[in-house]
Amino acid sequence: MSAEKNLSVVIPCYNEQETIPIFYKTMEGINAQIPDYEIDYYFVDDGSKDNTLKEMRQLQAKNPKRVHYLSFSRNFGKESALLAGLDAAKGELVAVMDVDLQDPPELLIDMLAGIQKEDYDCVAARRVSRDGEPPIRSFFARMFYRLINKISETPIVDGARDFRLMTRPVVDSILSMREYNRFSKGIFGWVGYKTKYLEYKNVERVAGETSWSFWKLFRYSLDGIVSFSEFPLSIASWIGFISFVISFIFLAFIVIRAAVHGDPTPGWPSMVSIFLMIGGLQLLCLGIVGKYIGNIYLEVKNRPRYIVKEKK
Repeated sequence: MSAEKNLSVVIPCYNEQETIPIFYKTMEGINAQIPDYEIDYYFVDDGSKDNTLKEMRQLQAKNPKRVHYLSFSRNFGKESALLAGLDAAKGELVAVMDVDLQDPPELLIDMLAGIQKEDYDCVAARRVSRDGEPPIRSFFARMFYRLINKISETPIVDGARDFRLMTRPVVDSILSMREYNRFSKGIFGWVGYKTKYLEYKNVERVAGETSWSFWKLFRYSLDGIVSFSEFPLSIASWIGFISFVISFIFLAFIVIRAAVHGDPTPGWPSMVSIFLMIGGLQLLCLGIVGKYIGNIYLEVKNRPRYIVKEKK
């Protein structure tokens, strides 16, 4: 009996020529274990500089009915690639996966069971260990999740991956959020729906090297905080208030000392230090406000989130 239902898999790719054939072969083995569904692949080439697009073309030529691809005009980032893939996916169920197989494909079977048998709207993967990662990256990742869950009203599960299987209503809700500065982990939590998390231990890449440097992850985390919390603006206000109080106390101390002891020895080093401290705090507050204004600036320009150069 032929499959009657479609399950779309969205796969963002950037310089992944080595992993695409391995991923496809592995996923075809998974597809054989879910005969009620036929997997449609939506590869998104995020402006790769290697032969990633060539690999996609070859797969699509071999299986034009089930393999699709989109190629960007340049690198727009993983968030734009996810959005483009979700825009293109047509299945009643849609999965998002990384092509490097750090998202264990066999979990897709359990995800499908969670939706079919347990009536979940979304089943996601949650990594419970970070074995193999640099310790400094793991430390800052844990700190990020602790921080953002304290200052944001949107729950973001520690260790939750983009890897998840979603029903069509969940996908449509995500697609309704068209902001330019996207943070998918926050968007997944914001739309809600009944979600189950499957835990697994960290898996190393099957091939190639990651394109996520520490600096890129740091910038991504800042985008997440700004997108889903106004708390940094409150910090700027409190810093300004506290610095004013401290400055007032220092001023009172100087006036009292002058009244009691007469003209004191000129204290230009301390004054310079105070000026530098206050100036630094002001610049910090301006930087926080500027980050929010920058996001507003990008939103109001209303530029496209991505540009597709080629698709099949």
